[in-house]
Amino acid sequence: MATKKLKPTTPGTRHRIAPVFDDITVSRPVKSLTLGKGQSGGRNGHGRITSRHRGGGHKRKYRIIDFKRNKFDIPAKVQTIEYDPNRTARIALVAYADGERRYIIAPNGLKVGDTIISGENVTPDLGNTLPLMKMPPGTFIHNIELEPGRGAKLCRSAGTEAQLLGKQDRYVSVKLPSGEVRMILGNCLATVGSTSNPDHMNTTIGKAGRSRWLGRRPQTRGVAMNPVDHPMGGGEGKSSGGHPRSPWGQAAKGKKTRNRRKLSSKYIIRRRKSKK
Repeated sequence: MATKKLKPTTPGTRHRIAPVFDDITVSRPVKSLTLGKGQSGGRNGHGRITSRHRGGGHKRKYRIIDFKRNKFDIPAKVQTIEYDPNRTARIALVAYADGERRYIIAPNGLKVGDTIISGENVTPDLGNTLPLMKMPPGTFIHNIELEPGRGAKLCRSAGTEAQLLGKQDRYVSVKLPSGEVRMILGNCLATVGSTSNPDHMNTTIGKAGRSRWLGRRPQTRGVAMNPVDHPMGGGEGKSSGGHPRSPWGQAAKGKKTRNRRKLSSKYIIRRRKSKK
């Protein structure tokens, strides 16, 4: 998976760095593993906008992804590698030995024809899923559970990976992509390897219309507004706008917003913004 620089035949392609889809093997998903996907346009049940700058975009079908990987000790063969419009990583269609088919997040390097398996005592090979306590220290992992049986919550986007650092009692310490080191229960499942499409971060959209296709509406800078509309609005000419603020007055760029009494804080060994 790589990127390509296009010949600038139009202004929209001059600065565009586009993804390459050489790894995609089929263009249509399995119909039984898809659902219709509605869009809210950022509005709540009363019809009021609660999340700004959302709306429009191309119609999508939701692919049902198996984040639990709970078919233990049944080998599965990779049939296809597919594009998913709802996420940045690629997805893989796997067929289990008992005939069931599921979509999973494709690990980087997984190919059609490979065999993967989930279980308590499987080998920590690429694409295999097993409890964190059963993995050797130093293993790179993704699709990490925070609560046993609840499905993967961490390291699901393109090119992400965490590293298992060590084990102590019932917990293992994991270094996350943000740099945070956190304790996670050892019987939580994770998948070996990093997620696919690592070059996603190197792409450049190139034009405003492409953002609209993704469902993103235009944003207006706070300093371009009036004082009634934004804390940074108003002033004569190009004034600085004061300290960076949200439209509701909360300080941006550095203000800590995490609840100090949050219960999960005791599991964090090193914060992501730590200097050490």
